[in-house]
Amino acid sequence: MLVSEVMSQQTPMARVVAPWTQWMERWPTPDDLAEEEPGAAVAAWGRLGYPRRALRLHACAVAIARQYGGVVPSRYEDLIGLPGIGDYTAAAVVSFAFGGRAAVLDTNVRRVLARVERGVANCASATTRADRELAARWLPDGDADAARWAVASMELGALICTARTPSCQLCPVAAHCRWVVAGKPLDGAPVRRGQPWKGTDRQCRGVILDLVRNSAAGVEIEVALAAWPSRHQAEKCLGSLLDDGLVHQKGSTLRL
Repeated sequence: MLVSEVMSQQTPMARVVAPWTQWMERWPTPDDLAEEEPGAAVAAWGRLGYPRRALRLHACAVAIARQYGGVVPSRYEDLIGLPGIGDYTAAAVVSFAFGGRAAVLDTNVRRVLARVERGVANCASATTRADRELAARWLPDGDADAARWAVASMELGALICTARTPSCQLCPVAAHCRWVVAGKPLDGAPVRRGQPWKGTDRQCRGVILDLVRNSAAGVEIEVALAAWPSRHQAEKCLGSLLDDGLVHQKGSTLRL
């Protein structure tokens, strides 16, 4: 569950299934991953995007191996202290993996609460303090009920109360939804814009990282830079990859 939640951050679940399966077959426990070099995690990350997550997941495995005897902790307070683990991921592991009580607050849940409770068409792009306070008020008291609510609210937002074409006629709480009762007003709804990709530094970094990942012997720096049409942008992105520890330089060769 911890691996799947980290992999699915900013990545559609459909793209996560195959890499997650391969990852878990290779490293079924935190100890297994912790024994590998960080570069192995980056190589196994493939094309999931935002590859720094692979380094954080490796660092997380090392911390679990050293601090918790190789066993993923079940308490939110412990999970939130692990490298690369934020509020959502810690809460998701508590709820989905251990059946505990935690406010699991992703975009789907925030959208459901925005419509049902606030009567607005959509939630803001970023989680706010008000979002967390609202989610806390809706969270049932008992562990079992809270864990069931976490799954139900997330699935409701993902499958029924979708962002663009909600199926309100199928919604089990439509009669209690302030947004539906108000006639589904669109005034003041936050505008969501897709993130650009073509020609961006993210794409450039991905091209260079793919070259290095797919070459066991490493890649010459000049070859990596020539793989992108803009020399200046390629140099900048290579520098950021080196700074992030995603690739390493030995002489004129780049390796994971």
